[in-house]
Amino acid sequence: MPAHEQVDILIIGAGPTGLGAAKRLEHMKQQSYLIIDAFTEAGGLASTDVTPEGFLYDVGGHVIFSHYKYFDDVLHEALPKPDDWFTHQRVSYVRQRGRWIPYPYQNNIAALPKEDQVVCLKGMIDAYLDSAISQTKPKSFDEWIIRCMGEGIADLFMRPYNFKVWAVPTTKMQCEWLGERVAAPDLKLVVSNVVEGKMAGNWGPNATFKFPAHGGTGGIWKAVANTLPQSKFRFNAKVVSVDADKKIVTLEDGRTFGYNKMLSTMPVDDLTVALGPKYSPLADLARGLYFSSTHVIGIGIRGARPQRIDDKCWLYFPEDDCPFYRATIFSNYSPYNQPQSHVKLRTIQRADGGATDTKTEKEGPYWSLMFEVSESSYKPVNIETIIAETIQGAINTDLLHPEDEIVSTYHRRFYHGYPTPTLERDGVLKQLLPALNKLDIWSRGRFGSWKYEVGNQDHSFMLGVEAADSIVYGSPELSLNYPNVVNTRPNNERTLDHAF
Repeated sequence: MPAHEQVDILIIGAGPTGLGAAKRLEHMKQQSYLIIDAFTEAGGLASTDVTPEGFLYDVGGHVIFSHYKYFDDVLHEALPKPDDWFTHQRVSYVRQRGRWIPYPYQNNIAALPKEDQVVCLKGMIDAYLDSAISQTKPKSFDEWIIRCMGEGIADLFMRPYNFKVWAVPTTKMQCEWLGERVAAPDLKLVVSNVVEGKMAGNWGPNATFKFPAHGGTGGIWKAVANTLPQSKFRFNAKVVSVDADKKIVTLEDGRTFGYNKMLSTMPVDDLTVALGPKYSPLADLARGLYFSSTHVIGIGIRGARPQRIDDKCWLYFPEDDCPFYRATIFSNYSPYNQPQSHVKLRTIQRADGGATDTKTEKEGPYWSLMFEVSESSYKPVNIETIIAETIQGAINTDLLHPEDEIVSTYHRRFYHGYPTPTLERDGVLKQLLPALNKLDIWSRGRFGSWKYEVGNQDHSFMLGVEAADSIVYGSPELSLNYPNVVNTRPNNERTLDHAF
């Protein structure tokens, strides 16, 4: 049996949350700590995969934003040179009715067909009048949509799109998580733009965003990990059980780690199972948390990037002519996200499956698309056909043309994809997280604390930083407990994640 290791603080997970805690503990230099992770390198749900052909794909669509100076400083330390980053202007659209509607949809209904404009305006006027006399807060995400945008926008876009994202009906979701993530339309401005045929300007804090030049999003977190002592990491360390009484963690390979305090970033539902039968009431409680799985599909294409999508970043798809809810023109983020032009690759297939030369290796240039598809009991996915369905959906939505030469495909399923803010979520978390704290376990991170509203990279990192302060000093955790406060902080670079 391998030697038992003992530390003051054991960190489970080397994603943004675990690395945030480690950076803070390193700055304190007061406690011994270790970071253990089931994978071979740091990154977690912010990692990046590379295909055999040399195409990079993030674990979903990530861009760099910040609500926190501490986060900014750490990233600057890890990637300090100006050429470590590219800065982009966000160009995003919704694909509907065979046309591109500028983001956000609800502020740009002037781009819709006239009959849809009428339906949307009528709904917005009804919503405006109803909200003026309403004395209660909306009880669900669906009710929030109706009160803010009306039935027209709800039926045309918000309901179908959000079902594709969350894989759960909007009627089963709460609305406390929304914060700055969804743009409430300005009725006067929308009417004016419809009459004058104008589009609304860029909305939101992600109008400008950064992306690393090399290594994708995962390259950021590898660089952050490299600023920490490598002796603090234990990779290939999959946790199978946690003895909360003896404070011992056991790995799949038999290694054990003793601790005084623990920061766990593993999904809290998995953590409660790992605690064993004695704490089965916590596992029963965690079953009240809902989540969806995420499929990330990548398509590498030979040829010059088409002019029709040359300036676009990420795109939204509410209709049922494609399985994906979002597509990212991933090759637009960095010229190093795909093989260089001189690399020779064979063609796997034409986009439409038509006959083509699949034996001869040829040079580029190359470009790439990255798609996201959600899955749940409400919305099953056929893994055997998902790549073919995605390619056909890309043709249906004018992202690919039938004759395009596909040289690489990628597919990865993430069982824990989105922590869903259901109606029951907050009631579960108010019991579960304090109960774990009483066992000297801080469960934090995208799925550790299960709060999507503070689940982006900067939030996740700071959940770890603030948890370290809480463990050592007993400090309050602002990001965990007051999401609306941190999400309204001004900063020089802020963006959103997935929600519309």
